[in-house]
Amino acid sequence: MQISDILQTMDYGKAPEDSTIVADWLARHENGFGHFIDGAFTDPGETFEVQNPATAEVIAHVTQGSEADVGTAIAAARAAQPGWAALSGHERARHLYALARHVQQHARFLAVLETIDNGKPIRESRDIDIPLVARHLYHHAGWAELVEDELPGTQPYGVCAQVVPWNFPLLMLAWKVAPALAAGNTVVLKPAEYTPLSALAFAEIARECGLPKGVLNIVTGDGATGAALVGHEGVDKVAFTGSTDVGKTIRKQIAGSGKGLTLELGGKSPFVVFDDADLDAAVEGVVDAIWFNQGQVCCAGARVLVAEGVEDAFTAKLRARMDKLIVGDPLDKNTDMGAIVHPVQLERIKSLMAQGAAENVEITQGTAPEGCFYPPTIVTNVQPASILSTEEIFGPVVTVTPFRTPSDAVALANNTRYGLAASIWSENVNLCLDIAGQVKAGVIWINCTNVFDAGAGFGGYRESGFGREGGREGMQAYRTTPAKQGRDRTLPALTATPQDSGPQGLDRTAKLFIGGKQTRPDGGYVYGVEGKNGPVGLAGLGNRKDIRNAVEAASKASSWGGTTGHNRAQILYYLAENLSARAAEFADRLTSFGQSTQRAEAEVETAIRRTFWYAAQADKFDGAVHATKSSHVTLAMNEPLGVMGLVCPTDAPLLGFISLVMPALAMGNRVVAVPSQVHPLSATDLYQVIETSDVPAGVVNIVTGSRDDLATTLAQHDGVDGMWYVGSAGAMVEAESAGNLKQTWVEGDGARDWTSPEGQGRAFLHRATQVKNIWVPYGV
Repeated sequence: MQISDILQTMDYGKAPEDSTIVADWLARHENGFGHFIDGAFTDPGETFEVQNPATAEVIAHVTQGSEADVGTAIAAARAAQPGWAALSGHERARHLYALARHVQQHARFLAVLETIDNGKPIRESRDIDIPLVARHLYHHAGWAELVEDELPGTQPYGVCAQVVPWNFPLLMLAWKVAPALAAGNTVVLKPAEYTPLSALAFAEIARECGLPKGVLNIVTGDGATGAALVGHEGVDKVAFTGSTDVGKTIRKQIAGSGKGLTLELGGKSPFVVFDDADLDAAVEGVVDAIWFNQGQVCCAGARVLVAEGVEDAFTAKLRARMDKLIVGDPLDKNTDMGAIVHPVQLERIKSLMAQGAAENVEITQGTAPEGCFYPPTIVTNVQPASILSTEEIFGPVVTVTPFRTPSDAVALANNTRYGLAASIWSENVNLCLDIAGQVKAGVIWINCTNVFDAGAGFGGYRESGFGREGGREGMQAYRTTPAKQGRDRTLPALTATPQDSGPQGLDRTAKLFIGGKQTRPDGGYVYGVEGKNGPVGLAGLGNRKDIRNAVEAASKASSWGGTTGHNRAQILYYLAENLSARAAEFADRLTSFGQSTQRAEAEVETAIRRTFWYAAQADKFDGAVHATKSSHVTLAMNEPLGVMGLVCPTDAPLLGFISLVMPALAMGNRVVAVPSQVHPLSATDLYQVIETSDVPAGVVNIVTGSRDDLATTLAQHDGVDGMWYVGSAGAMVEAESAGNLKQTWVEGDGARDWTSPEGQGRAFLHRATQVKNIWVPYGV
């Protein structure tokens, strides 16, 4: 071919990356890889094959980890952890800095290895993945230096079990290992069975730069190895990135163990294009959103929502751009899309596409070579309920759906069980920010997509998991406060039949409080409440239907989360004033339960003060502006969880109720609260205080009855977004919460003194919120 011909066609020539050095490294390990435990590699055991997905060539044999291997690795990590945590922050920072430097020195080797092992284009491994690995190590070297000053009163968890996926093998390792080590933890990490090689190479680098033995341990294997790791009793914290189904399994598996847990799971992210958007820029955004890494990205913009008026023009441009994508050899520097990671994943993509095709959608595809490749795909004429719109395909498939109004766009964007990320495109930044506040996702990109940095948190809402990786919030996930043990307390059985005697004087029936109204329990039953001198009253015996009604009422009160912190503060101040005006009445109620007059008056006074304190915090628990990439400002916004189920402590029946409800309200949540089962009347006495304090209907709902029966219903309810529980059934709450992966906080009765300063604080506010990171163009 003549140069003149090339100038006419502008076809790319071949530009292969030299893989000789990686091939030599693999050849040196032709007998197989062992695990990396206590600073050394073990001899290979029973092995499994690792293939190059682009060629189907077997490139390595890696040891299948057993329960014994996992136990040995955890023992090494446990032995090393006290010494690692005892190092000064500066000393840990030096180790992380050395890791970052050595990653940079071996960057080309790691990039080529990642491409051969995973199938992603060398351009992505070289220019995105490996630089971000180094960035995370550098960033967290800084956190190691500062953590004691920036997160006072916290300590490392201990031994962290980390399981990473196959789509970004080394980058996900860095996301997890860097903050864990910076925080003073030690690590046992299991890489994905399809892509274990870059983790093993990283282990060699850790050894090369002198990381202390046992601080980092790598155990390879399949899902059984991962299950043994996260379920091991020697683990203090679990961090998992992967599918939502496996995340739910892990939530159930470790329920009641006391282990910390962060989950970064699946997504079906919306990519919203308004009619005034730069369509050419938005098309390039789609390329980065769904065809980056062959669409094998948890936050991929797989659902394009485009304004009806520009749908045809946008779709035409998108199809034209798709036709120019080069799909093929991942080691060719001109390749845009490489191989699907494994034939199993390829078959899953094909199966979902076949199901979607049966729904009369219109499918347009590019080209792809034979083998483990899938062509870039655009699906139009697709309904929001289509399997292609609802299921995470994890492949290079994008759906295009039109919308008419911004409210339609928000409804379609939130029409998913996930909530990991979203991308919003418009020349009107005011519109973008308005939509960003309404979309339920942990990361929002404005006029950009798939932008990442170690300085900003990443993580999702809903069934995309909980917890954050990166930034301050990511560091907080690897530090904890010393846990105190509660006590198992057997509550007296509730009796719904008439008793031998009852309270004297005019009876004041305590009903339930749902949707701003006092209402009788659905079952029509009440139970007796005992005091120091016998029965002091009757309380409604709530049931599943009452909880469902309360959750429905709370869901309808969503405007509470959209009010300003100042407005919420004024209402909580008013509530505190009204409670103060009736302080003597509430103290008398507490003395009827058997408290001394002095203790009762102190509990009421503390409840008033605590309400004032959370009112003050309502407009002061700020987010942050993260220092990330140039030309962007990254806003970390604290948002309410939504509807929270609060099961209050048995002790301190008024103060315990206030201590859980007020921080939730201050942050904009709506609550369904179950007061002390034994002494609920101090909470039911609050009905009139709430009614006269301008608290909107549905913001506070109170259901009395059997603590653990009601807690079970709350934990199982998919309309509940977060749950706090004080009692002896914490394991049940955590296990049952897995249905929609609601965030939970459980403690035993007596784990804290509610009358002391530990009964309030920023920790409550932190647990009542989730961080949304919004990437906004800045200075461009």
